[in-house]
Amino acid sequence: MDASLKQFLLDKGYIKVKLKLTKTNHFEIKATINGVKGLFILDTGASNSCVGFEGIETFKLKAKDSEIKAAGAGATDMLTQVSKKNKLKIGRWKQDKVPLILFNLSHVNTALLNYKSQPVDGIIGADILKKAKAIIDYDKSYVYLKS
Repeated sequence: MDASLKQFLLDKGYIKVKLKLTKTNHFEIKATINGVKGLFILDTGASNSCVGFEGIETFKLKAKDSEIKAAGAGATDMLTQVSKKNKLKIGRWKQDKVPLILFNLSHVNTALLNYKSQPVDGIIGADILKKAKAIIDYDKSYVYLKS
């Protein structure tokens, strides 16, 4: 992305957040949920942002059973829970009352570990990316979020 487009986005109130490209060709992003830092995969193809069941205590999530069945990365019909009204912070971008889907992330983390990548706490999906009017710079490994 050339400097003028970067400056244009910054002038329009976007903030720049660094992404890390993993060996599995995924972008990792650091985010804070309810004041607790975590590592997430940025996934434009995931309709909902998710956290693994093991993150319920870590991120102080209030979980309720959900009708939503999760599918993805070779797994289908996974039971989920939902946690509403969470505080999410990515870089300087903040949002309150963020709903998160909770499900078993072990298949995702097993795949990451097989590639000697770090396990993640969850996935930042299209719901958050849309809300933040995200623009991804694949070349420089940044995401721009509208504050």
